[in-house]
Amino acid sequence: MSEEQLRWEPAAGHGDQVLSAVDGPLGRVRLNRPRAINALDRASVDSLRQVLTDWAEEDGVHAVLIDGAGERGLCAGGDVRALREAILAGDVQLPVDYWAAEYALNQQVADFPKPYIAWMDGIVMGGGLGVSTHGSVRLVTERTQLAMPEVIIGFFPDVGVLHLLAQAPGETGTHLAMTGSPVSGADAVLLGLADAQVPSDAYGQVVDTLREDPTLGAEALVQRVGALGGDEAESWLQTQRAWVDECYAGDDAALILERLRSRPEPEAREAAQTIASRSPHSVAVTLEALRRAASLDLGGVLAQDLALGPAFAQHPDFAEGVRAQLVDKDRSPRWTHASVADVPRSEVLAAFGPG
Repeated sequence: MSEEQLRWEPAAGHGDQVLSAVDGPLGRVRLNRPRAINALDRASVDSLRQVLTDWAEEDGVHAVLIDGAGERGLCAGGDVRALREAILAGDVQLPVDYWAAEYALNQQVADFPKPYIAWMDGIVMGGGLGVSTHGSVRLVTERTQLAMPEVIIGFFPDVGVLHLLAQAPGETGTHLAMTGSPVSGADAVLLGLADAQVPSDAYGQVVDTLREDPTLGAEALVQRVGALGGDEAESWLQTQRAWVDECYAGDDAALILERLRSRPEPEAREAAQTIASRSPHSVAVTLEALRRAASLDLGGVLAQDLALGPAFAQHPDFAEGVRAQLVDKDRSPRWTHASVADVPRSEVLAAFGPG
């Protein structure tokens, strides 16, 4: 069936934030808020959960392929501006309910009983990883800009991604979590957030190939559609492993920052400058959450994410970070603490709740 012949429809009882179509043996689902780079609001989360629930039991659907509408990317993350507005209005329960639904979706993706293929082209950030990186086949391209940028807005890397970052080679996952900086498709493969990198113009071939055999894995798809070569296939993070692995070791965020600042490599000093600009509270709690994630399965990490949510919703840095980055866009947040060294250990532990 050609793209023009597909019948893209919203899930029954839901709006058009998510559209789906059956394409031969493929169930195709498309995040459909292109002006917001397909940011996930609550309606999007609920709709996607409904589609996956239906297709899990649908005999005619043998695999699911998810992509994003528009040219900019799969998904820019959660709709945090709406969450900030609720918090400022005194409603902390709304964001907590949103996160509970979103994390249930992340687990649903991980547990989906059929192949779940994610086309991670362009911008894939925050919640966009939650609906892609837990899938069974995760394809990035030379256009991919992947990030968990939550420390920029006074939050923490959630949607279960710390489960994967805790298993990343050396301290590469720690770098991604603490800086919030974007990385390439090749870096995403190194980090374990994606399986393979293919050319962005191979999307049509990927769809055609999956129509023929929806059970193909990433390696087989790469063999069919080709792989990127040269600089586009090289991981920058891999070339930086010497200072990354040494500087980011341990549980002390302030000490990590000192190590980065003292390194001769300009990339390390740039990372230090980046981390110092992030919410100190977020950076400190993120490091603790990442270290704890190393001993948890995905369900455990998602439970930890949900436990952390209320603490962040009530911390001033979240509303301030969203204001500075997404509302006023002055990029000049006024954080509660001057530096990570000023964040008390007791405050970090309190974010995780009693016990």
